Amino acid sequence: MDPNNENELKPEEQNETKKPKNKIKRLILIIWLAFAGTLIAAVLFFTGISLEWFGPMPTFMELENPRSNLASEIYSADGKLLGKYYIENRSNVHFRDLSPHIVHALLATEDIRFYEHSGVDPRATMRVAYGVLTGNQKGGGSTITQQLAKNLFPRGERLSTMQLIMRKFKEWVTAIKLERNYSKDEIIAMYLNTIDFGSHSFGIKSAANTFFNKTPDSLTAEEAALFVAILNAPTRYSPIRNPENALARRNLVLQQMSKYNFIGQREADSLVQVPIDMSHYGIRDHNTGIARYFREHLRQVLKSWCKTHYKPDGTPYNIYKDGLRIYTTIDSRMQKYAEWAVHEHLSKDLQPTFYKHWEGYSKAPFDKELSWDEINNILNNAMRRSERYRRLKSAGISIDSIKTIFNTKTNIELFSWNGPIDTLLSPMDSIKYYQFILRAGLMSMEPHTGHVKAYVGGPDYTYFKYDQVKYARRQVGSTFKPFVYTLAMQEGGQTPCTEVPNIQVSIELPDKTYWKPRSSGKRAGEMVTLKWALANSINWVSAYLMKRYSPQAVIKIARKMGVESPIPEVPSICLGSPDITLFEMVGAFNTFANRGVYVEPVFITKIADKNGNIIDTFMPKREEAINEVTAYKMLRLMEGVVESGTGIRLRFKYNLYNPIAGKTGTTNNNSDGWFMGLTPQLTTGVWAGGEVRSIHFRYTTLGQGANMALPIWALYMQKIYADSTLNISQGDFLPPATPIDIDFNCADTGDEFVPDTEEFIEEF
Repeated sequence: MDPNNENELKPEEQNETKKPKNKIKRLILIIWLAFAGTLIAAVLFFTGISLEWFGPMPTFMELENPRSNLASEIYSADGKLLGKYYIENRSNVHFRDLSPHIVHALLATEDIRFYEHSGVDPRATMRVAYGVLTGNQKGGGSTITQQLAKNLFPRGERLSTMQLIMRKFKEWVTAIKLERNYSKDEIIAMYLNTIDFGSHSFGIKSAANTFFNKTPDSLTAEEAALFVAILNAPTRYSPIRNPENALARRNLVLQQMSKYNFIGQREADSLVQVPIDMSHYGIRDHNTGIARYFREHLRQVLKSWCKTHYKPDGTPYNIYKDGLRIYTTIDSRMQKYAEWAVHEHLSKDLQPTFYKHWEGYSKAPFDKELSWDEINNILNNAMRRSERYRRLKSAGISIDSIKTIFNTKTNIELFSWNGPIDTLLSPMDSIKYYQFILRAGLMSMEPHTGHVKAYVGGPDYTYFKYDQVKYARRQVGSTFKPFVYTLAMQEGGQTPCTEVPNIQVSIELPDKTYWKPRSSGKRAGEMVTLKWALANSINWVSAYLMKRYSPQAVIKIARKMGVESPIPEVPSICLGSPDITLFEMVGAFNTFANRGVYVEPVFITKIADKNGNIIDTFMPKREEAINEVTAYKMLRLMEGVVESGTGIRLRFKYNLYNPIAGKTGTTNNNSDGWFMGLTPQLTTGVWAGGEVRSIHFRYTTLGQGANMALPIWALYMQKIYADSTLNISQGDFLPPATPIDIDFNCADTGDEFVPDTEEFIEEF
């Protein structure tokens, strides 16, 4: 140390100077170590999350194929969505199927930097942290990808604070993995597919259909803004439950869209003045829409199909979860016409006539010959078949208590032809009320393909669940007679103009008694042509043919033509005593229009998985039942029914003058009315009657098939022919490929027919 240098520091002074510098270095080192430690800890922490040290995480397969309950969709032959089967009403869409407005509304409101971050937005996270520390919270920090992670892999309920924090970190990791596996556009589509929009609508496709009856690609800016407004709180911002909240929130979304230049400010100011239009709102379930009876029958078919068809992972398909696409043969236009025709005839004509017919009768609408005990037994059976009874019984309620409940007045919604009625009524009184309501069924199919184009199982599926097409066996009356005449045409080589004696026939039975059917008495004792006899539904001629052949031969031909219901081997079947479904009868009669080939009615063309891959295709079974010459003879034979017989009102009342082959049917006590009508491109059958056979008109004038069922067929076909988009021809039936030399112009078929005196059959 130089004593002459006054500026030189003493050793102790130098040590004091070095101390602050060392402290700074140590502080910097500590900060770096802390930072590095935190960074390493964070890396280890998130690595541990990814490696499932802190609990299970979504697997790679789950990220590649995220699970959600997808509704199976039912499509008509003309491409319309008929309905869905679902636990959650959810259907997925691709990004290309989205309106730009829904994407813009989502970005503007939920995650404007979505296309810039990698699943976690640091700026939004810091904003949330700052808000927590200062108490000045401004918006959330979850990105669209994080919200998707939460929707795909739910957090669960009743989580503690620490569990919730850990779950949040897991969502960060899942979000980053999602960003690696999917494009940004795919993430947006996936997110919109997972949202619950309320009203039983999961995903934007279902929501667009429920709220606006639209597809997602056609949403307007204000509609898209409403959906983004709803997604965070479906109840609070429901346009149905809380329209004011929904409007305010929608308008906020529109302003956000303007703020980020997705729409102009002038457009936003205009759109906020537009009210929310819910005129097309409607929850789509099994009680709404068209073809409801058909969809319920199809559900049973598909449940059986699923048991024998398996996904790639080896588990059977599930119609409620796997997003199947079922392509059916139903034509939505023809289905609407069929439903309209059933409702139009029953509500405007048949039902009012039925009410007036039974006015003043204490036992109405039941047969006046029934005892009160028999009537009460019918009502009690109806009670036991009701859904209310089944629920009470399964809950362990005693029979006496159930009867008390059924006889206690309560608020009930009743069916009426003019819309639902809310009233105070006992359940038993509602059962009595429903006994008055007439029922009907209709099925229409293409002769050559077997495709069922329209299917109406009853007047209204909401109130009458029983399907009168596929499951109800009813006595068929004279619609069975063509099976007998078919034998005469094919086995006996007869023609429509063949003459037979119109005399009473006596047929010996196994017990040595004799069956002698009655008939209308027309031209009794004369020789008549088969065409005239069928046109006028003469019982004696049918019995004459039955005696010539046999019940076994008639049953055999009916079986070949698709009838599977039990048929007793007794002569009286020639008059229509068997109970057969409308489904079977339409399929059987279709054989005549299909040149003798029975083709099984088919409802489905193909089934695809959620990705559109075809899983299964369907082709109807075919079998040559009769030769084509016999089929053509029968068509010309049944044309007489419409030209001059029991179906003549198709001409003079409904102005249908095109070639039509048909057969009416009326059963004992007018309990069942039938009409089977054939044209070259459509075979259609109609049944009408009461819930049970003891409910009917007292007079054949009103209860015959020509009055009960034929008008429904006529109204349906009028609509069909008026719709040029269906391309249904009014041309003639094609003759057989093999030339035939048969005279079909019978001399006695021009006799005047009185349409209110159709055939009757006796008790069997």
